Amino acid sequence: MDILGCWLIATRSAVLVMTFLSAAMAGLFAYFDEAFHLGRWLMLTWGLLMAHATNNLLNDYTDYVKGVDKQNYYRSKYGTHPLEQGCISRRKHLQYAIITGILALLPAIWFVFLYGAPALWLTLTGLVFVLFYTYPLKYIGLGELAVLLVWGPLMIGGGYFVITGNWSWTAILLSLPYALSTTLVIFGKHIDKLKQDREKRIKTVPVLLGERRARYLAMVFLGLQYLVVLVIVALRELSPFVLLVFLAVPLLIRTLTIFNNPRPEKRPENYDIDAWPLWFVAYAFRHNKRYGMFFMLGLLAQALYQGFIQ
Repeated sequence: MDILGCWLIATRSAVLVMTFLSAAMAGLFAYFDEAFHLGRWLMLTWGLLMAHATNNLLNDYTDYVKGVDKQNYYRSKYGTHPLEQGCISRRKHLQYAIITGILALLPAIWFVFLYGAPALWLTLTGLVFVLFYTYPLKYIGLGELAVLLVWGPLMIGGGYFVITGNWSWTAILLSLPYALSTTLVIFGKHIDKLKQDREKRIKTVPVLLGERRARYLAMVFLGLQYLVVLVIVALRELSPFVLLVFLAVPLLIRTLTIFNNPRPEKRPENYDIDAWPLWFVAYAFRHNKRYGMFFMLGLLAQALYQGFIQ
């Protein structure tokens, strides 16, 4: 396989769309405040995508070295595991991680020169999550919190700062709906792997809470995604266009029903055989895509309307 194709597989590039959406939201929030800068947005987006790709590479490398992914049926369902399946060597995998990490740092260094200490602190915070999410954060029940902070306040709130040069607590508030949606995906995955993670002493939040309580907490996260949108519109921080997310309510109800019941012991007859044993994460990711699509459409509608009236 060519270098690019191998890199795309090793970085799990299909899930990088979640990071692109966070970067896009940061740009739109800057546009709403008439402070958008295309060059800085492009640098931000590149840096975030490379940082996410680096984290995925380090995630697989760490779990492979620690034996977590050895004959891991769940991991094989997320996609090809280049190390476990012998597609590339450990040395080449590390080379990918180092080069991708450098590509992520280049925009960050430019932002540090541009903004000084605030950008440096944002960079160092992101570096901590990239390097230490897999170990030890995921092992001590902080992985889910890390995802919430990264895909919301750090990517969107921090992204707003490097685009505009201004810190905004409003941007932090506006980041929460999508941050909650993204966190639910990792939450669903960890509930699915609860038994395996417990055996390997990986203390994710679902392992600490148990399946039933973890499922109920996931349902709270689902409801908060819509409640926070209502609060944001009521505060007039975003226009009613973002209420388009409520078009995802039929899928929300279906997802709530799934999380309200224990995970099946075996694959239901009408369930896709290629998706099993993924269960909660499959429904959470499906809802994330639908919710994120309508949220983004609402933001784009607001941007078009704002451009029209100007």
